Amino acid sequence: MQKTYTTPGEAPVDPKDNPISALIALAEEHPDLPSLAYRRGDGFVDVTAGEFLARVKDLAAGLVALGIEPGSRIALFCATRLEFTLLDYAIWAAGCATVTIYETSSAEQVQWIVGNSDSVALICENREMKAVYDEVAGELPNCRHVLVIDDGALDELASKATDEARAEVDRRIAAISHDDLATLVYTSGTTGRPKGCVITHGNFAWTARQVGAALPELTGPSNRQLMFLPLAHIFARIVQVVCVSSGVKIGYSAGIKHLTEELPVFRPTWIFSVPRVFEKIYNAAKQKADEEGKGKIFDRAAAVAVAYSEGLQAGRVPLGVKLQHAIFDKLVYSKLRGVFGGEVRYAISGGAALGARLGHFFRGIGLMPLEGYGLTETTAASTVNTPTALKIGTVGRPLPGVTVGVADDGELLVKGKHIFRGYWKNEAATKEALEPDGWFHTGDLGSIDDDGFVSITGRKKELIVTAGGKNVAPAVLEDRLRAHPLVSQAMVVGDGKPFIAVLIAVDPEALPVWCAAKGKTSCELADLVDDADFKADIEAAIAQANKAVSHAEAIKAYRILPRDLSIEGGELTPTLKVKRAVVAKRYADLIDDIYGG
Repeated sequence: MQKTYTTPGEAPVDPKDNPISALIALAEEHPDLPSLAYRRGDGFVDVTAGEFLARVKDLAAGLVALGIEPGSRIALFCATRLEFTLLDYAIWAAGCATVTIYETSSAEQVQWIVGNSDSVALICENREMKAVYDEVAGELPNCRHVLVIDDGALDELASKATDEARAEVDRRIAAISHDDLATLVYTSGTTGRPKGCVITHGNFAWTARQVGAALPELTGPSNRQLMFLPLAHIFARIVQVVCVSSGVKIGYSAGIKHLTEELPVFRPTWIFSVPRVFEKIYNAAKQKADEEGKGKIFDRAAAVAVAYSEGLQAGRVPLGVKLQHAIFDKLVYSKLRGVFGGEVRYAISGGAALGARLGHFFRGIGLMPLEGYGLTETTAASTVNTPTALKIGTVGRPLPGVTVGVADDGELLVKGKHIFRGYWKNEAATKEALEPDGWFHTGDLGSIDDDGFVSITGRKKELIVTAGGKNVAPAVLEDRLRAHPLVSQAMVVGDGKPFIAVLIAVDPEALPVWCAAKGKTSCELADLVDDADFKADIEAAIAQANKAVSHAEAIKAYRILPRDLSIEGGELTPTLKVKRAVVAKRYADLIDDIYGG
């Protein structure tokens, strides 16, 4: 091991502490506290902690009345909405475990997850998702109950509740231990079949308490956050548990495309997302400024924001930068904060690298970026930047009680009580990932500085080795490329090849704006591939990305993909990570063309 770092101050966790007991404590202490909020018309309707718990217990009693035994797995095939949280907690209250399925999953994926998990019941969001399940239902005889939320599943379950079932729910809640399975979250599967990660009640409880200890500014009833990432993913899931455990009000967005109208209404105090969403927010603001003829002012304001943040990190902000920052705060930054509702103080970013440029920009406009790092196998959170320990360009220090190490080959290893118990029914994969002494192999390459801040340089399995023997981490180049408004996604290639190249997917929302600004008569991507202005902008983005690497690692050629990558098309995971094997296979002809067949 090259280096290790452990953050002191581990928060104690009671043996009876778990997600459902935390909800009960909240409801008993603050029954009238607005805990959840869902969209209705132009506003949000609150659900108090007392109403939340009562609804959960009714639903749990309905599950018990169906004859579902403790320890059973119940699959939840649903997008992010109020009902997801109600059912998630009801499944726990019934002594069962939730198996999450992304709303974009195919019939084959549904069959694998429901079958592999031995789920005895499936709760679908709508009839469309039920139809996906119906394609494979004949292969899943052990799934005995199928309910549809939009067809009244919650009322149906609650109507089955009896006094005897309610008493049984109380007994099952009291019997929950830290070793009990809380959820199976299947890895998004950039390659191969998804693996079910065994996450226990102890994993959730311990992680939630450490996050609360590390980020007290974000917890408690004075805070609000708007949920729009998929709750089927562990990132949103641990946020859900942290919020409910500490009284943070959760609002449920109607979807990312509605955020601009919802944020000013809900007025969150902090938000969390993946970097691509923050990139799109930045690019949308820049494009709006360009359209209004204020592009140069925005660019200057952005540069000052970055310089101001860099000065803060260095310990000294030049006087000239301070003066310009004060002016732009009134002219530009206050309006940008208004897009988020005006009360957002912090932005948690995870799932991929945020990048120092974007991090400094957001801190410079008054929205502190708290980038973190973790995987499904680490119950999402392993490291995080905090308001009192912040170093932009890193993913922060480990959570209290977590140890991070760098192996001799540069791989990051993690140890702590947030580490999962292994892969469901997959002992071989478990042994490969988990050492007997508790170290978990993340598969990520990184480093730890002298202050304990962790940096990620790329995925071990994604490391490209050129024909000349040069090791290239594609993430560095790809992150920089995505910073350009025209670039939606980028995938660096060149393993075993003489040089590095990249496939670029153009952002379909940014393209019409670019065409209008350039006065193009046609905005069809196929017509622009050979356009001089278009090529110049793409090549400028590549040149900017190449500044981060040596000449041997630099991109020497590129091809434009005929369309954007998407979750629906199977090229992106639900957290917007590129499925490299899928894209490489689908566009093998373009890659062959780069390297002359």
